Amino acid sequence: MNSALSQATPAAFIDDNDRWTAVLKRDMSADGAFFYGVRTTGVFCRPSCASRLPRRENVDFFVSADEARAAGYRECKRCQPGGLPRELEIVNRACAALDADPQQRLTLAQLSDAVHVSPFHLQRLFKRVVGVSPRQYQAAQRGAALRDALQRGTDVTRATVDAGFGSPSRMYCSAAAELGMAPSEYRRKGAGLRVHYACAQTSLGLVLVATTDKGICKIAFGDDAPTLLDDLRGEFASAELIGDPERLAPFVEQIDAYLRGQRQRFDLPLDIAATAFQQRVWEALRRIPYGETRSYSQIAEAVGSPRAVRAVANACASNPVALAIPCHRVVHKDGALTGYRWGTARKAVLLDTEAHGEAPETGKLTPSTADMDHAA
Repeated sequence: MNSALSQATPAAFIDDNDRWTAVLKRDMSADGAFFYGVRTTGVFCRPSCASRLPRRENVDFFVSADEARAAGYRECKRCQPGGLPRELEIVNRACAALDADPQQRLTLAQLSDAVHVSPFHLQRLFKRVVGVSPRQYQAAQRGAALRDALQRGTDVTRATVDAGFGSPSRMYCSAAAELGMAPSEYRRKGAGLRVHYACAQTSLGLVLVATTDKGICKIAFGDDAPTLLDDLRGEFASAELIGDPERLAPFVEQIDAYLRGQRQRFDLPLDIAATAFQQRVWEALRRIPYGETRSYSQIAEAVGSPRAVRAVANACASNPVALAIPCHRVVHKDGALTGYRWGTARKAVLLDTEAHGEAPETGKLTPSTADMDHAA
């Protein structure tokens, strides 16, 4: 028996007899756990494939589609084992079940029953397609409902119940991570919160970097400091804003290295709030490799909502942290740059830098106290 297969597949399909039984039953819960190839046709399939069943002596089992291809098998056109169509359908059903009632808390077992796959397979599939687990997805949902209620002026107690937290104590244990601040602070647009910020000159114009005690809450590019600071004030109208070049210097240095083509990833703790859908999109953006691009439709497919291309574009446009969440890597399906929150000219420079590994000539970024004094 293939040792890699025995280590990677769930206990329910630990030997070939169990796998063959799953094939005979066309068991959807086995999809993704293994694949089978038919020697007489040279085709490999999912366990649930509706094609005519082969003879047992003609069947090989594989842990992955890549392993089957490496053995010389080609994909079945009926069940498409190498793609995501069926997986996307399962994830879409799971998301619909979770979206149906934000106040309802579904366990993994309940959710797997609703979509007719095993809990093991659903957990692995959901995380691979969406980027977060079903539990994290539900938590993001509750956070989004809480934000919406607080923004409408609903009192904290009522908002807690409506968002499905069950009890105030449970809400206060987890809501701060979703909101970036305590619920009462969020309702007052950051009242009592301290936000440190700095502006710096870059080859892309001015950059403003802002942070709470928990992490970066904003990275934005612009042409002048007053406008950038006005935008920051609008988002944190009641927070205490503190110009702090020294505190922000390590983060600015990372941006400097990135814009010079000397750094491909950021080590930035983020403190940002997102709806469940935004979280899925932003996680997909962070998985785009440096130097590559994806279309809006590809991102929509990656998050399990292939028709939500416009919603993906809106999620990209609402990204509060330029570069850290690389929304600049998303382009139109024909390769056109389309829009970018901080200007298509900046988007072009970023993509060129990533493609060639070097940036246009620029001076070192320096947090500018003068810019901050002028903006204040």
